Amino acid sequence: MSIGIYGGSFNPIHQGHLALGRWLVRHQFVDELWYLVSPHNPLKPAGELLDDKARLHLARLAVGRSKGLRVSDFEHHLPRPSFMVNTLAELREAYPGRDFVLVIGADNWLDFPRWHKPDEILAHHRLLIYPRPGYPIDATTLPTGVTLVSTPLFDLSSTQIRTAIATDPTYSGTGLHPRVWAEIQARGYYV
Repeated sequence: MSIGIYGGSFNPIHQGHLALGRWLVRHQFVDELWYLVSPHNPLKPAGELLDDKARLHLARLAVGRSKGLRVSDFEHHLPRPSFMVNTLAELREAYPGRDFVLVIGADNWLDFPRWHKPDEILAHHRLLIYPRPGYPIDATTLPTGVTLVSTPLFDLSSTQIRTAIATDPTYSGTGLHPRVWAEIQARGYYV
């Protein structure tokens, strides 16, 4: 069984994240996609990061019972900082016989050489790269095991959503699953 590992802060999870996961499963790039909610990306500032449990809860509200999609807190039980190379090694040990495929955006692929032990990740895992606006990737330059998938462009970002929540009194949850937007409003997140 192939499992796409889509790691991120998901601060908050939005419809672009969900649409990408559904697309990858529907087009059989992976059998399942796990949204791996990261405690903290070592390459990003923690500044506006919502509490771990709150982000997990929002992700679970968004995914619900969607076929082939799961939310995972696996990294929350590992030493920090959570480097993907270590997470993937722990996943291989915890779930032998599963084929873990790393799913990253084109922006992250361009930053991939800065990741902790990127060659080790490539030695053990296939990668799927999805397009991001403003981050062109030449598929002919990709190493073996790395595939640029022609997903639709999902031009949403958690940063834009957080900014809209904090600054636009007319913002109505555009780009968020209704259950996620209701929880954000009820809890007063990101204001």
